Amino acid sequence: MDISVWFYISSGLFLGWSLGANHAVNVFGTAVVSKMVRFRTAAIIAGVFVILGSVVSGGGTTKTITDLGAINAIAGSFSVALAVGISVTLMTKAQLPVSTSQAVIGGIIGWNLFTGSPTDYSSLNKILFSWIASPIIAAIFAFLIFKLIKHTVLKWRIHLLELDNYTRVGLIVVGALASYSLGANNIANVMGMFSSAPLFSDLSISGFLKITGVEQLFFLGGLAIAIGIFTYGDRVMETVGTDLYKISPITGFVVVLSEFIVLTLFTSQTLEAFLLRNNLPSFPLVPLSTTQAFIGAIIGVGMAKDPLSIDFRVLGKIAIGWVIAPLSAALITFISLFFIQNVFEQKVVYPVPYEITSTVITEMKSEGIDTSGLADITGKRFFNKKNFRDELYARNKYTNKEMFTIFNLALVDSFKVDTVLFRSYPELYRYTSDQKAAIMTRQGEAFSHKIDFHKAVLSDSAWKQSGNKLFDRELEDKINAIEELFRVKPDKKQIK
Repeated sequence: MDISVWFYISSGLFLGWSLGANHAVNVFGTAVVSKMVRFRTAAIIAGVFVILGSVVSGGGTTKTITDLGAINAIAGSFSVALAVGISVTLMTKAQLPVSTSQAVIGGIIGWNLFTGSPTDYSSLNKILFSWIASPIIAAIFAFLIFKLIKHTVLKWRIHLLELDNYTRVGLIVVGALASYSLGANNIANVMGMFSSAPLFSDLSISGFLKITGVEQLFFLGGLAIAIGIFTYGDRVMETVGTDLYKISPITGFVVVLSEFIVLTLFTSQTLEAFLLRNNLPSFPLVPLSTTQAFIGAIIGVGMAKDPLSIDFRVLGKIAIGWVIAPLSAALITFISLFFIQNVFEQKVVYPVPYEITSTVITEMKSEGIDTSGLADITGKRFFNKKNFRDELYARNKYTNKEMFTIFNLALVDSFKVDTVLFRSYPELYRYTSDQKAAIMTRQGEAFSHKIDFHKAVLSDSAWKQSGNKLFDRELEDKINAIEELFRVKPDKKQIK
């Protein structure tokens, strides 16, 4: 592997370290501050489970990050990760538990602005929803769990030392679970921006175990988070652990348990499938602000126990950090991209071609998008996003949503059907006989646009949505897998 790859992903590792340092308080801060668990023990347990969560369950939330802004050049990924890492580190130095998720979103939007890429408001709205919902849900769970414990366990005649032992075990268990969820949910923040620029080749161990390039990337990110927890995690614990609300061992257990529940709701693909299978509303799989969930849980416990004991001035100070982090990350990203591109002459975005075709025009009309004035640029390829955007704006005043749709439709995303590849494809997605037949009849056909590929290969009734939420989600996964299988991959050297 080119040594420059390690240099570039060093910013992601730095971001992982800063995330671990800042978020250690969210998983074991209550246990350590209440003197129930030693910091060294907590850091080791948290580190192990963070790595497991990153590798095993980290894929669910990463798609939302890449949908918001697919950074396809490693120098661009380096710039965004470095900017976010600097922003988070500055907040950590100020002893503020910042939302890394918010800082990452700020960095990606900064990249979108610099490169002229439209922002996917649908993905952004999902993330914004989680920022609002997670602390509220965590507060509700914490309030209810504390009330339940107060009216059950605390009324039982348990010896104080025995109760302490139970509480200590409980803090370790929920801390480990929360650490797993932290890795699963936040690895998208650390390494998600690198996943669109393929860096590592898949590894096969003895022909039985296959480790994908993304899993290798997630392992490194999880390891960086673990090191951050171990080396610097105790510095932030005092702000939340002693200033916002005086945490006892039992309230600490309630806080971390509530945080774990919320992280699971927004991370677990298994839970999402269960809810969809039963036609229930599911939670969006998004990289959550664990800090907001943690602090929401603290407020919930405080409201249940003694509302007057909550120092809302400290909460205001923390909230300021939540606002500053994404703004500073966006600004630092924009500036760093300028210097890396113009001073160091590194490619921060891979030039992806866009072309308005007759099919694109037809799809635009079906979406209700004005196509007047586009005749002179139909059939012309644009290799610069800003130029393409400016040409579109010069003809029509498109909204951001319309512009995002046009970019997706006009993207030259080449595909070639290879039935040999499909025959050797694992039966992971359980394709039906009709779906297989629709693919096998298209051997050797090539397409320059995704919409053309879909119309030719995936237009059969076997690929139509049914209205059943779980079936439609599984169908979407099947289509994504087929796209990835037949997509013509760019040369890796071009995107580094």
